[in-house]
Amino acid sequence: MRLPVLFLLVTVMIDAMGVGLIMPVMPDLIREVNGGSLARAAIWGGVLSTVFAVMQFLFSPGLGNLSDHFGRRPVLLVSLAVLALDYLVMALAGSIWLLLLGRVVGGITSATQATASACMADLSAPRDKAANFGLIGAAFGLGFVMGPLIGGTLGALGPRAPFYAAALLAGANFVFGLLVMRETVTERIRRPFTWTRANPLRAFRAVADLPGVRPLLWVFFVYSVALYVYPAIWAYFTQERFGWSPQVIGLSLALFGITVALVQGGLIRVFLFRLGDRGTVIFGLVLDALSAALIAVVASGTLVLILTPIAALGAVVVPALQGIMSRRAPDDAQGELQGVLTSVNALAMILSPLMMTTSFAAFTAETAPIYLPGVPFLLAAVLLLGALALFLRTRSSVT
Repeated sequence: MRLPVLFLLVTVMIDAMGVGLIMPVMPDLIREVNGGSLARAAIWGGVLSTVFAVMQFLFSPGLGNLSDHFGRRPVLLVSLAVLALDYLVMALAGSIWLLLLGRVVGGITSATQATASACMADLSAPRDKAANFGLIGAAFGLGFVMGPLIGGTLGALGPRAPFYAAALLAGANFVFGLLVMRETVTERIRRPFTWTRANPLRAFRAVADLPGVRPLLWVFFVYSVALYVYPAIWAYFTQERFGWSPQVIGLSLALFGITVALVQGGLIRVFLFRLGDRGTVIFGLVLDALSAALIAVVASGTLVLILTPIAALGAVVVPALQGIMSRRAPDDAQGELQGVLTSVNALAMILSPLMMTTSFAAFTAETAPIYLPGVPFLLAAVLLLGALALFLRTRSSVT
């Protein structure tokens, strides 16, 4: 494997490790710095996620356009450096407001996965893009395997230990990038940077005007809103419903990550060959909807663990959609496309955590009309069926 590709995969993997490292301990850290119940911590968790997403929405198209002009390398390296500092600030935070500041800064510079995807598009032939985006997803899955395991283990030392580990990993990856990353934006595909295209609404319009892309952006958006039920509520839901410790939460996330890595790193090629891009998306949406509905109503933590890798098979949706859209974008706009997809994802992050954590709190609080902690997953199942309906209507524009 070429070193630039290896660096991209390691970058995405460590980014996912950083997320996975802190997820098992976020409820405890929020309660440590702010006090209150688990339901109140879930609300603050939703606020932190939403603030991160707002910053990501506002700045991702600009970063994507910057990478189309100045190159992928400087954008990736600056993002990694600031990410390391961001985790360090959160590790030292003594109040909820410092955690909030950390999420603001992190959201502004969260260009690693989008820029890595644009770089992978630069290095891929059109027919290989969906499969190679699967490699990006597989690296993210591997990060999710390692991150929660390490985070759950380090959580025994206190809720701040995983943040120090995440800062160290991001800093080490920055040094690795300095040594091996080469630029993939050549003069042939370099284009001028304009502040107009950095405007997220203008960038959305430019990408949506590409043939057949607009309806797929809607599918991607609704799908993302639904799937954010997992990072938004998993730690709170499993602790409330099954009494899971941070260690068990970490193990469950690792199990999910193992399956995602296997699916997107290898099995997706089988799906694409057998079903094509369209059939792969449909399969993933149906499986995700069924999995979310079952998780919502299952009363056994053991059965939920069994369902976890089955749910992860739905991870074929994103690389298949990315492949379709990337083939419709010109070579000099791959960074802009990935930036817009990151912004679409950020919009989902703005809406989903608040929807999911608020519904969770409403149905687990002492004043709840009925006790039903699985409500967020029922909501996700309905949204996934909506995404499927939208995708089925795009038949004439999806090949």
